[in-house]
Amino acid sequence: MPNLSLDCENLQPFISDQEVNDYQSQVGLCHDQLEKGTGLGSDYLGWLHLPSGVSDSVLADIQSTADSLRNVCDAFIVVGIGGSYLGARAGISFLSSSFFNQFGRHGGPEIYFAGQNISSDYHADLFDLVGGRDVSLNVISKSGTTTEPAIAFRLLKEMVENKYGADVARDRIVVTTDSSKGALKSLADELGYRTFVIPDDVGGRYSVLTPVGLFPMAVAGINIQELMEGARQAEKLYSNPSLDQNDAYYYAVTRQLLYKKGKTTEILATFQPAFSYLADWWKQLAGESEGKNLKGIFPSSVEFTSDLHSMGQWIQEGNRNIFETFLVLESSRRQLKIPAFKNDADGLNYLAGETLDAVNEKAWLGTASAHKEGGVPNMTLKIKDRSPYSLGQAFYFFERAVAMTGYLNGVNPFDQPGVEFYKKNMFKLLGKPGF
Repeated sequence: MPNLSLDCENLQPFISDQEVNDYQSQVGLCHDQLEKGTGLGSDYLGWLHLPSGVSDSVLADIQSTADSLRNVCDAFIVVGIGGSYLGARAGISFLSSSFFNQFGRHGGPEIYFAGQNISSDYHADLFDLVGGRDVSLNVISKSGTTTEPAIAFRLLKEMVENKYGADVARDRIVVTTDSSKGALKSLADELGYRTFVIPDDVGGRYSVLTPVGLFPMAVAGINIQELMEGARQAEKLYSNPSLDQNDAYYYAVTRQLLYKKGKTTEILATFQPAFSYLADWWKQLAGESEGKNLKGIFPSSVEFTSDLHSMGQWIQEGNRNIFETFLVLESSRRQLKIPAFKNDADGLNYLAGETLDAVNEKAWLGTASAHKEGGVPNMTLKIKDRSPYSLGQAFYFFERAVAMTGYLNGVNPFDQPGVEFYKKNMFKLLGKPGF
């Protein structure tokens, strides 16, 4: 059974059921291109049936290596940028405590991230924080030459080797990289680091269900077997070409229809802080996949109800080039009830005995209704709970949907040529040989 459900009631009258159904033949063609590998970017379709293709032995190897590091380190640092860290960070923040690192070892290390920026202050502060802790690293890069994580790894490798010596440091560094080539693969072979492989046919933003995302999540104590079971179920659910049986494709079509009607910005609106990095992961997935050839929906995100007190005015009454997808959690792990106050000075006794979840639900329903009345089409994707199984389904749901939207819009959802432009200019300014 799906742990995700899509509610599109608030898309009417902006788009009709008939308009959606009219896309069925085009969806069928795009679906065949995905399944048969005949469409754009077909060299990078390894994610498509990845969940069913990952063996229990691979998961066991990831888990075993993760367990060995959990026993020897107080701080585990993930070095990567973009798809090389966002999926892991999304999973850890969604599935762990809101204050994961503040609770001490809790059976495993604190988790930190490096190489996603080039800030001196950020990395110096990180080194100060972990200087007195036992540290292990996971550096993630297919090439090993991506500037931001390569710089961070140089600094961290030096720190770990100075702290433990080269021989001990070797056992505290795990590399996730290409199977046979690249600077990082060569270094791992030379120095004897443990390695995991990034499949050749899986791009970075689609790699969360490979060791890129699975290994850091396993170190954080997340049940990756359950996560993959959810993804496998999603693979079955969302591999059906029929729009009335595939919510991922239905979501893709509604996005495309709204885009064609001038709704060029999608706001992913969440009501839980646990969704924050999942939204960041989605923004990379959608933005890097769809923004090509002067086309594509601009993906943005807000966190309600907090952002209702900042961005709410713009969404309600600003430029009508937007639509919203609400990401809603059906059930929190724990329930808190609002107490009664004798004098009711704040006027909240009418809520006494209600749970925060109940109030949050009414905030979502009220917001969705208000924004629809304000001319903002919106739909809601409900996630059953904060379990690895549900998250595995969510990851795969968005991957299928974004790939379909890209094909419907006539772009290659699996390349990112525009990302290289800033690099060329930066390298030229830095005086890199050849630039």
